Amino acid sequence: MKRGLKIALGAVATVAVLFGAAQAQQKTIAIGTGGTGGVYYPLGGGLANILTKAIPGLQATAEVTGGSVDNLKLIGAGRSELGFSMVDAALDAEKGQDKFKGAPVPVRTLMVLYPNQMHVVTIEGTGIEKMADLKGKRVSTGSGGSATEVMAFRVIEAAGLDKDKDMKRERLGVAESVNAIKDRKIDAFFWVGGLPTAAVTDLGATPGVKIKLIDHGDLAKPMNEKYGNLYASSTIKAGTYPGQTANNVNTVVWNILVSNANMPDQMAYDIVKTVIDKKADLVAVHGEAKNFEVANQVKDYSPIPWHPGAIKYFTEKGVKF
Repeated sequence: MKRGLKIALGAVATVAVLFGAAQAQQKTIAIGTGGTGGVYYPLGGGLANILTKAIPGLQATAEVTGGSVDNLKLIGAGRSELGFSMVDAALDAEKGQDKFKGAPVPVRTLMVLYPNQMHVVTIEGTGIEKMADLKGKRVSTGSGGSATEVMAFRVIEAAGLDKDKDMKRERLGVAESVNAIKDRKIDAFFWVGGLPTAAVTDLGATPGVKIKLIDHGDLAKPMNEKYGNLYASSTIKAGTYPGQTANNVNTVVWNILVSNANMPDQMAYDIVKTVIDKKADLVAVHGEAKNFEVANQVKDYSPIPWHPGAIKYFTEKGVKF
């Protein structure tokens, strides 16, 4: 019996050692996304799922955040390994300016994702027909940790308005903004995201509410003159949202997937390879993943330094950096 007990204990010890070794080899990474009403969050969940399944020894989790600014700060602090960001916020982080003043982030581009569409949303009955009509209104410019706020401030400035003096400003995420405008607590809100954004769809489908998107595509030029060639004019086509009866001429900026510069080259390589290989799985999560194309991986779309692991993968695919 003693001999049998020793054998059993030895087997348990062996299993424990092997389990411990397996645990040591397991790498857990966090992905900074955004609020639950936007596009970053579902795409982040899909990304976490495919990375966990496809890359041996990797466990990825998607985290709810305020958006780009939060994601970049989390990467800078070493609390997230991956994050979604708009290029304007990432450029501020890399240069250590605006919301990152005195605290630059060693951020790197892993890949260009899709164009983010600036929505300036109101509803009938507010008296808002054009950007100038925002003066004196209650307006949400996005949550404090978001790139929506960064870009909203620039759109407002380009429209000749003062974000602090000309409006009563709230700092709400897109889901909270939709609820607030339904309850008539605000008159309009800014939101930059993919098409369609679930929360905006919800607003358009609300009985008794007529959604209106305010044109501002002409503001891309003055924004670029001040902040660099980051923005472009685009169109949200009529019918993108329930009750949207006219095309909306707006502004856009590209989204990128980012990491810290200290991410191992092989991990960066494996991540971008998995995203391209499993693109169909991500398209099933949200249609904006259709834009995850090798052809979009060009420096013009992201002024942020590219990660060497990403450069290696895309160079193999014929991209010239």
